[in-house]
Amino acid sequence: MEIVSDLKLKKKGNFSQSITLKAVLIAFMTLLMLGPEGMIRDLIQERQYRSLETIEKINDKWSQSQTLCGPILSIQYSEPVTDENKKVTYMQHFLHITPEDLNIETKLLPEERHYGIYKTILYNSEISITGNFLSTDFLKFDSDAIVSWDKVFMTMGFTDLRGITDNLVISFNGKPYTAEVGGVANMDNSLVVNPEIPSDIKPGEMLSFSCKLKLKGSSSIHFIPVGKTSMVHLTGDWKSPSYIGNFSPDINQAEEGIDATWGIMRFNRNIPEIWKDGAFNDYESSSFGVRLVDPVDHYQQNMRSAKYALLFIILTFVVFFFIELLTKKRIHPIQYLLVAVALLLFYTLLLSISEQVGFGWAYLTASTATIGLITFYSHSIFKDKVQTGIMAFTLLALYIFLYTVLQLEDIALLIGSIGLFTALAIVMYISRKIAWYKQEETD
Repeated sequence: MEIVSDLKLKKKGNFSQSITLKAVLIAFMTLLMLGPEGMIRDLIQERQYRSLETIEKINDKWSQSQTLCGPILSIQYSEPVTDENKKVTYMQHFLHITPEDLNIETKLLPEERHYGIYKTILYNSEISITGNFLSTDFLKFDSDAIVSWDKVFMTMGFTDLRGITDNLVISFNGKPYTAEVGGVANMDNSLVVNPEIPSDIKPGEMLSFSCKLKLKGSSSIHFIPVGKTSMVHLTGDWKSPSYIGNFSPDINQAEEGIDATWGIMRFNRNIPEIWKDGAFNDYESSSFGVRLVDPVDHYQQNMRSAKYALLFIILTFVVFFFIELLTKKRIHPIQYLLVAVALLLFYTLLLSISEQVGFGWAYLTASTATIGLITFYSHSIFKDKVQTGIMAFTLLALYIFLYTVLQLEDIALLIGSIGLFTALAIVMYISRKIAWYKQEETD
């Protein structure tokens, strides 16, 4: 009976220390880390949303992202309407006309503005607008329509009128006119000028206009190509522009940053040349412009790095497991767990430090601290310099690999796939001569 009991205890002890059970426990602990890993991603998103809210507050005090639309010429006229009692009343209408030619020259003067640990990109701009309308004599009104030639006006639209820093003066046929708030061309936040159309204009003559304005905004600037031929030239000293919208510019590679030209013809956009009242208001579908991109978006880099958290835990556990297997040194599951926690804390360190000093220095600091902590802890477990060195080298290679992948955005997937394939090949090579069943029997 005692022999049978001893055999049962021995089998029970062997099973509790078996490779299979240890592998199952390691797999379970890896899955257990999915919860904290998800919490880290949520934390990064929360900090990013808070950053966006703060940036929005800064932009709101300065001026929002600007969209410039116009100018558009509007003519007021009235048409008779007869009701059931044969009473004639006059209904007021507006005829809107787009320019024949529109030329916009814009110089952007971007700057970074900080609010605590958060940063936004603001800009001032100097804009020169010139162009022509066809003579109004080509217009055909009904014979009984009453045209108010003394109420012809031009309208220009902006996203945020607070961005206009000077009184807007528009020259029309060589005469200056001061703009006022108003307009009926279905533009948001529009300014209008009321020129006096000369009565001696001959058919086919152009009505010229020009203006210069200083406009401030944030993050991006857009233009609406309302002209039958619209030319927009944009320059600035920002190193990381992103050209957005429905049209691509011709880009001159300039050391100072932005030098782009758009040429839009009337058949390139869906804006009509003439329309009545509110028959058209879809200006945004034809917009284009530039966004001033922050090249160091540490929240995005933090989120990308957090996606590799589980991979780091798996590879580190594999190294520990192989060292345990090959050296016969027992590592308790709690020790595995503590190492996993240290690997996860790297991402909270990276996030918090990157908000203060930028992503590069934060990555160096957090990775150095994490590698040092796990290396020191590994030495207390292994009691061997070679095995500790293997652990330190593995962690160093992993963190260098991760930083390289984060920097190579265009080929990140390719480099990541090659790196994973290489890691798997190394694991398979090391384990090729391990007699797994023999190890189980020995244990």
